[in-house]
Amino acid sequence: MKNKARLSNKIYRKIHHVFFTAVKDQDKVLFLYASYRHRKKIPKKDTDESNLYITQIPNEGAGIGHQIANYNGGYHYAQLLGIKHAYPGFRDEQWDKFLGFGENEITVDELKKQGYRIRTLPYFNESEESLSLIRQIIHSYAGNKIIFSVELDQFYQKQYEVIPHIKEKFEHAKARACELELYDRSRINIAVHIRRGDIVQGQQSGEETLAKRWLTLEYYENILKQLSEKLTELPCIYLFSQGNEEEYKVFKQYGEVHYCLDMSAIESFLYMVRADILVISKSSFSYKPALLADGIRICPPGFWHGYPEDEKWIVAGEDGSITLNQMYIKNRKQN
Repeated sequence: MKNKARLSNKIYRKIHHVFFTAVKDQDKVLFLYASYRHRKKIPKKDTDESNLYITQIPNEGAGIGHQIANYNGGYHYAQLLGIKHAYPGFRDEQWDKFLGFGENEITVDELKKQGYRIRTLPYFNESEESLSLIRQIIHSYAGNKIIFSVELDQFYQKQYEVIPHIKEKFEHAKARACELELYDRSRINIAVHIRRGDIVQGQQSGEETLAKRWLTLEYYENILKQLSEKLTELPCIYLFSQGNEEEYKVFKQYGEVHYCLDMSAIESFLYMVRADILVISKSSFSYKPALLADGIRICPPGFWHGYPEDEKWIVAGEDGSITLNQMYIKNRKQN
C-alpha cells in the first residue's frame, strides 16, 4: 500500500509541476482551489480561529535539505498569518528522529484522527494584497476543524528567519542525548561541502537549473588557501562530496584532509552542523546545517535562500575570495 501511495504521489507531483510551470498567470487558476471558492462564506456562529492550523507538507520526492525548506516555510507562514502550526513529519523516520522538529508538537496525522480536514491554499506571496486574500480564506473557515496546506514547494526565501525555532528544536531533540563528539576540539575543523552528482550532468548538458549550482574546485581552493593563511595552525579539513579522493588531492596542501565521500547523509549533516568553519555549496543539503550551526559559515554568492546579516555568515566572491578582516576564528583550545 505504501508503495502504491508513493507512486500516486509521484505522479501527482509530476502533473502538478507540468501544469503550474505552464500557467503564467496564477490568478487564472484560483477557482480550482476549494479554499478560494469558500472565501466568501461568512461563519454563521463561531468566528474563533484558534482551532485552525497550517502546514507545508515536505516534498518527499526531493532531498532532505529541500524537505526542511518546506517545513521551515510552513512554520514561517504560521507565524506570519497568526495561526497554529501542525507538524507535517518527514517521510524518513530516521531524519524525523534525528532533527527532532516534531517532538512535543501537534502533528497533521493526530489532527486528522480528531476529524480535521485539509484544505490547500493557492500559491501566494507576502504582498499585502496576496496575504489579504489568504486571511479572507482562513477567516471563512473559522469554527471548523481545518488544516491549511501551503501549496507544493511554495518558495520561502528567507529561511534564516526561522533559525531560533529550528535550532532550539534541534538542540533539545532526544537524539542529542546520544550524540558523540565528532571532532578533535584541540584543532580547527573545517567542513567543506562540494555538490557534484546531478549537477555534473547539468554542467555537461548545459541544463540551466543544474548548471547554475556549479562551483569550481578553484573556488573552494581559494577559500581554503585564505583560511590557511589566516590560521596559526594546520586545520583538519573534512570533505563531503562525491567522486574519488584523487579529484580533491589539491586540498592536501591546506590542511589534514579527511575524505567523507561515503559517509551517510545524516552523519555528514551532523558533521557540518558541528564544524568550527562550514564552507557550503549552492545546495540545500549544506545550507540547512548552516542554519543550525554555531561556527563560521562561508557561503557562495547568488544562492536563492539568502543569508542573515551576521559576522559569522561570510559571503564569498565568485572566485572564492573572502574578506578576512570580517572573520574571527573560534579557537576551542582557549575555551
